[in-house]
Amino acid sequence: MTEEQLDKYRLEGTKVRVVRDALEMNDVVGFVVAWDDESVLIRRPNRRVVKLKRDYVMVEASAPRPTLEL
Repeated sequence: MTEEQLDKYRLEGTKVRVVRDALEMNDVVGFVVAWDDESVLIRRPNRRVVKLKRDYVMVEASAPRPTLEL
């Protein structure tokens, strides 16, 4: 995920989905709040903030969920 994409999601208030593994229940859905070189902060609907690695797959929440190959 590039700096420009993260900034676009933050400024537009786009809800994103962070896919961490093959199980959909482990996805984090929310809004991009901030980021640095290694991590990104996502605000979930319950207003809690989650710090995640930028290595995870991140897509718009309205887009289909990508499948991860193990």
